[in-house]
Amino acid sequence: MDIKEAIKERHSVRQYSSDHIMGDVRTNLETLIQECNKESGLHIQLITQDPECFDTLLGHYGSFSGVDNYIAIVGSKKMSDLEELGGYYGEKIVLEAQIMGLNTCWVAGTYGKGKCKAHVDAGEKIVCVIAIGYGLNKGNAHKSKDLLKLCSVPEKDMPAWFREGIEAALLAPTAMNQQKFTIGIDGEEAVIKAGFGPFTKLDLGIVRYNFEVASGHKCRAI
Repeated sequence: MDIKEAIKERHSVRQYSSDHIMGDVRTNLETLIQECNKESGLHIQLITQDPECFDTLLGHYGSFSGVDNYIAIVGSKKMSDLEELGGYYGEKIVLEAQIMGLNTCWVAGTYGKGKCKAHVDAGEKIVCVIAIGYGLNKGNAHKSKDLLKLCSVPEKDMPAWFREGIEAALLAPTAMNQQKFTIGIDGEEAVIKAGFGPFTKLDLGIVRYNFEVASGHKCRAI
């Protein structure tokens, strides 16, 4: 599976088996997280064998079961683009995890924040967590808005690379499947703008990563 296939195959999974993340899979996942932290300045952490974080009323409300492992997206409150960075690098990890045979689900609200075992230094905060493990199912594709509602470029004027990027962006997970973003072209550069609503900056980072990795072109947030 390559990265473009991972974008198509990856869906949110809420029910997990009791299989542990071990061996090369765990080593590769932790190495990737370290690389993302070094590049971004974030403090992303893999927490394993901790069922308490999702064993809450909120977790049950979100239909989660068997979640013993999760990735905590943590960073400094002083970072003006903390949520966007968290989304961007979190999605990078999510897609690589899909290639490794793992399943994931972005979780912004339906988990026990007070029970999260992530280490949060003074001046840091938890942006969100990502459930991760071996799913009991592969999840279901989410419904997507029409391409032209999320893109300011007429189809006939789209370069091939831009078309690949926008199609990958449409497959990106967003909070409550709201897809509150628009993508366009400014000269020879792709640009993306977040709409208004909860977690739209986090979504912006997720969508931007999908666009860039599929198209091979940078996408500037405006």
